[in-house]
Amino acid sequence: MLLASCVNGNREYDEADYSAFGTFVHALDTTEQRQYLTHLLDADSSRWEADKAVRKYYAERTHDPLWYTREGVTNQADSLLTQLQRELPQHGLNLKAFFLSEIEDDLEIVHKLAFDSVGQSINEVLPRLDYHLSKAYVRYTVGQRYGFIRPDQVFNHLDYKPDGSGLARLFDYEIKAPDYQEALRKLASTDRMTYLQTAAPAHSLYKTLQAQLARSKDTANCRTIAVNLERCRWQTARPEGRTHQVVVNIPALQLWAVGPDSVMPMKICCGAIATKTPLLNSEITHMQVNPEWIIPTSIVKGEVAVHGGDSAYFARNRYSIIDRQSGDTLDPAEVTSSQLMDGGLRISQKGGAGNSLGRIVFRFANNFGVYLHDTSNRGAFNREKRTLSHGCVRVQKPFELACFLLQGADEWTLDKIRLAMDMKPQTLRGHEYLALHAGDPRPLKVITYRDVLPRVPVYIIYYTAYPDPETGVVDFWPDLYGYDRIIRREMKTFLPQ
Repeated sequence: MLLASCVNGNREYDEADYSAFGTFVHALDTTEQRQYLTHLLDADSSRWEADKAVRKYYAERTHDPLWYTREGVTNQADSLLTQLQRELPQHGLNLKAFFLSEIEDDLEIVHKLAFDSVGQSINEVLPRLDYHLSKAYVRYTVGQRYGFIRPDQVFNHLDYKPDGSGLARLFDYEIKAPDYQEALRKLASTDRMTYLQTAAPAHSLYKTLQAQLARSKDTANCRTIAVNLERCRWQTARPEGRTHQVVVNIPALQLWAVGPDSVMPMKICCGAIATKTPLLNSEITHMQVNPEWIIPTSIVKGEVAVHGGDSAYFARNRYSIIDRQSGDTLDPAEVTSSQLMDGGLRISQKGGAGNSLGRIVFRFANNFGVYLHDTSNRGAFNREKRTLSHGCVRVQKPFELACFLLQGADEWTLDKIRLAMDMKPQTLRGHEYLALHAGDPRPLKVITYRDVLPRVPVYIIYYTAYPDPETGVVDFWPDLYGYDRIIRREMKTFLPQ
């Protein structure tokens, strides 16, 4: 196929040059093409950043089109259409979001030279085809590499902090901002199809969910998998391989301590709907045994302050009131609710039996003051609904988690933790220590602090479709915080309906 052009470079073509191609020769007019392209750009009001980047790129572009020449459309135009038609369903994406119907129709017009039959000029069809191909390319390559929505911008604007002091930060993973300029550079380069073919996430979690999507016949499950494939695109997946790591999946209400040769599962309790556990990654640095609980200000104001002056309440809960400035311990009977509210006092709960943190807490750096810990309310793990904390994660098997984190600690170290947690010792030395100090609280003090070396990564994630780390089988979990619904709303354009 040959398309005659009004702009012929250094050579003037005559009728003899085109006679071998029959009568289906259509004149390209650069001015008309540019005018129609300007019309397309002016009419494009898309809110998607990928589209805005392409629109700006075309508005500033004065050189040749990207997907056709005066000799016709390039082979890559057909390749792009074919690849997207084949792969979009495999990634849980909607074909309509990538203009495939419009591209296919225009390619057919061009290939058949059917401009006259559809009543559209070649100088309208080709610019429109070029623009749609470029938008599809950038939408796909950027979306697959970075995600089709920005989770930090979405989830950190959902809730307010319980004290009303501002928006609650619920998503704290560091993610890369979409690089539209790189995609545009690749769009105009010779290796743009390679960039396209390597756009999808390559890690095992994404591939596992893709395989599950291909097998699934249930529409609801397919919708759930599509949402979780989007989570994978945010580049927050765990490192490949079974290194020591702790994974907490909120919808599953499960924690997995994953080692090179084993997986230890346990139930968790996590943040209530009003005080959601934030999504983050960090490293567990140390553990404290029989920790004192410094009650967060939000809990003091929301739950404790109302009991100002009630010394029986403070005695019953083993709460102490300390003046932050002087360090003095105050008589609860003399402290009013308004004094508890003004922030000048610290409320703490003594460590040991009955402490809200239980007998051990696992600390890691984060922006929220949350951690993993034991609990004095062991019956909570028998509940089906376990979203009940102020944001921290309560773990069902705290001693077993301590053993996992200490990786080869000697038996006396483990026995010291057992003694401090009122568990039976397993060593002769432990039994001798217990007999020597029977009747006094010293076993509580046998160990109070232990570094975790090497540090163990911890990932708090939110996946409603996730492979069991023990079996690899993908399980489906309730959308406890409603995040799936938020994702479906925000990327409605890109998900199958």
